[in-house]
Amino acid sequence: MGLWRGSACAGFLALAVGCVFLLEPELPGSALRSLWSSLRLGPAPPGPLSPEGRLAAAWDALIVQPARRWRRVAVGVNACVDVVISGVKLLQALGLSPGSGRDHAVLHSRSDLEEAFVYFMGKGAAAERFFSDKETFHDIAQTASEFPGAQHYVGGNAALIGQRFAANADLKVLLCGPIGPKLHELLDDNVFVPPESLQEVDEFHLILEYLAGEEWGPFKAPHANRFIFSHDLSNGAMNMLEVFVSSLEEFQPDLVVLSGLHMMEGQSKELQRKRLLEVVTSISDIPTGIPIHLELASMTNRELMSSIVHQEHGRSKTRSSDLTRIHFHTLVYHILATVDGHWANQLAAVAAGARVAGTQACATETIDASRVSLRAPQEFMTSHSESGSRIVLNPNKPVVEWHREGITFHFTPVLVCKDPIRTVGLGDAISAEGLFYSEAHPD
Repeated sequence: MGLWRGSACAGFLALAVGCVFLLEPELPGSALRSLWSSLRLGPAPPGPLSPEGRLAAAWDALIVQPARRWRRVAVGVNACVDVVISGVKLLQALGLSPGSGRDHAVLHSRSDLEEAFVYFMGKGAAAERFFSDKETFHDIAQTASEFPGAQHYVGGNAALIGQRFAANADLKVLLCGPIGPKLHELLDDNVFVPPESLQEVDEFHLILEYLAGEEWGPFKAPHANRFIFSHDLSNGAMNMLEVFVSSLEEFQPDLVVLSGLHMMEGQSKELQRKRLLEVVTSISDIPTGIPIHLELASMTNRELMSSIVHQEHGRSKTRSSDLTRIHFHTLVYHILATVDGHWANQLAAVAAGARVAGTQACATETIDASRVSLRAPQEFMTSHSESGSRIVLNPNKPVVEWHREGITFHFTPVLVCKDPIRTVGLGDAISAEGLFYSEAHPD
């Protein structure tokens, strides 16, 4: 799957947990596939010395700046305004009643919305769906936007990652995507948007949040999470891809972050195939030597996911692209897998990504040990199908490293926020933070 790298630099891929089980990465010895099944999750044992506090302190000591830092980062191509609201309160305002939970790959009606929301709320799982009916979605969006307590935020993976990078004043950030007036107003001043990306109307995504233990009818959420839906045609067709690629020559980035492929799920199969081929062509036009990070999000379309994974571009012996880095996020642990010789400072990178998951969810500047819990596996085998070793978690040394067939794995637990303030954008913050602390070897 070597589609994401220039000849002199490494390409890399961050996978959301909902996608990873569809993958068959061509890594030596199937090293990644054997890992997922070996992890057994369990709560951290109670104790007077607070393993959470010790773990957070150990992270702080491990997280150091890379020797060679990014200077200019280009990010595209999905962007929108997130309208964040209580899911239960919105559905009540729409006059809906709790029924039987049922998943829908695409939402066609208010009834579909209610069924899909309670289906995932009952599991405490995040999900994102396309709403096919434009007029019905517009009515729901207007109700949500005007609802007391509704909040408007920067949304879309590209915009959120760009916003995170822009917090570093010495880093220049280019963002391409469908940027309307409200989103432009919300963006950090350090984010440069090319004029071709500006449009008169914003794309809105509705974020229906629920709290841990929140109930609606017979359903009770085991975890705090969110359900996202939209009728987003600009992002769905990746309309700003060509603008993004054409802007790179003048901007001269030393890192490219590409996201938004998951938004094509609402398109026809024919359009998906056509657009994906155009994505491959556009990526081929990115100057050799610029590392490319592909950010994936929640997906339900197995055929589209397989098309993304199994692209033949770059698989020949003369390929100019190699997959050399995977940053895998779950609620309770993160793993960074890198091909040896391509990356440095990954211990700090995986620790930084896990740390920001706890601080952003709890809306704190630093980890508050009283507000987070350690839920990662206390011990696990690095492989059940091959010769592996037993790993025992030590909060004083929270990043575990092991090697197999030319691949280095870094594992760290996550300190899960007990009462999260906002769950949206955690994956993007994790990816951005991990990238910020990563160093790509030029050869």
